[in-house]
Amino acid sequence: MVEKYSFGIEPLPHHAWNATKQQVAVAPNNQEIRIYQHDKSSNDWAQLDTLNRHDLKVTGVDWAPKTNRIVTCSEDRDAYVWEKGTDGKWTPTQVLLRINRAATCVKWSPQENKFAAGSGARIISICYFEKANNWWVSKHIKKPIKSTVNTIDWHPNNVLLAAGSADFKVKVFSAFIKDIKETCPETAWGSNTNSLGNLLVEFNNSSCFGGWIHCLSFSSDGNRLCWVAHDSSISVADVTQGSPVVFKLRTDTLPFLSCVWVNSTYIVAAGHSCCPLLYAVDANNQIKFVCKLDRSQKKEGSGLSAMRKFQSLDRQAKAENDTSLDTVHQNSIKSMQIYSSSDGTVTKLSTTGLDGQLVIWDLNFQGLESGIQGLKI
Repeated sequence: MVEKYSFGIEPLPHHAWNATKQQVAVAPNNQEIRIYQHDKSSNDWAQLDTLNRHDLKVTGVDWAPKTNRIVTCSEDRDAYVWEKGTDGKWTPTQVLLRINRAATCVKWSPQENKFAAGSGARIISICYFEKANNWWVSKHIKKPIKSTVNTIDWHPNNVLLAAGSADFKVKVFSAFIKDIKETCPETAWGSNTNSLGNLLVEFNNSSCFGGWIHCLSFSSDGNRLCWVAHDSSISVADVTQGSPVVFKLRTDTLPFLSCVWVNSTYIVAAGHSCCPLLYAVDANNQIKFVCKLDRSQKKEGSGLSAMRKFQSLDRQAKAENDTSLDTVHQNSIKSMQIYSSSDGTVTKLSTTGLDGQLVIWDLNFQGLESGIQGLKI
């Protein structure tokens, strides 16, 4: 089952949900963030508010479900933490990221007591609230990042942070902040986690042709890290056997721009092909394609039959142009978020893209059995 909603003709590169999934924040490729409320009676979305404080295009938005805070970052090199007051209005607090290039991505930590922002300055800003001075403070992870940080993701333990950059590298850092009195548990990714910026492990995606990293994601148990790159590849680093082992699949699709773990075995990736694809890591630790989530088919327009098409081709020596795609999304999928989950398995995903659509995908695995047949997990 697919739920499709149109938000106009503007691209939607980023979106984030509140805790109840009744409200969504979207960034329509400009300096604004728009808040929409779902109307069950009309099954449509009504705009509630517009968050307009950034000077340049918004490059990242994330909504903390527990604290109900929204964090945004922009090409103007700033970040804002938005909190909703008793009057229902959103109040912004500026966070100085202390960078000299555009911010590129932002994400709350699992415990929502800090957030990370990547940038074109080859810096990751780790920001947390300092109660003594009543403001947000940023500390930097710098070396050995050598290019723009395109994507970040937090480990479930709230300390480790994975970053993918344009230098074809994936790195896992310690984002430990002693000022907020958090613990630093030992993990298979590395034990030296008690200092901010410690590089625990690094993966190179530049073997053969390679490509810069578009998106990465930790699995829910934190033992696997998946990333997608511009060389149309999908890779998984696994630490369940001790030292990290990387498995890579070079696909024949256009490059992916987003990836999400469905559970500890299945991954959904989407991007320039306009269609979410399901992959699995089998018993031999190999990545295999399972099926497409989009089962839609192109419909015949205006009752035009095959005979009429041939007649038009015979008379005019050309066929009618039909630019519509046989997919739900009509342009690249830029953002993918978890909509709902149960017992560690994602049951619904949401996607937004350059076509201005928000689509909610129901991951009914019983309905996907035809694509999973023959695959041993």
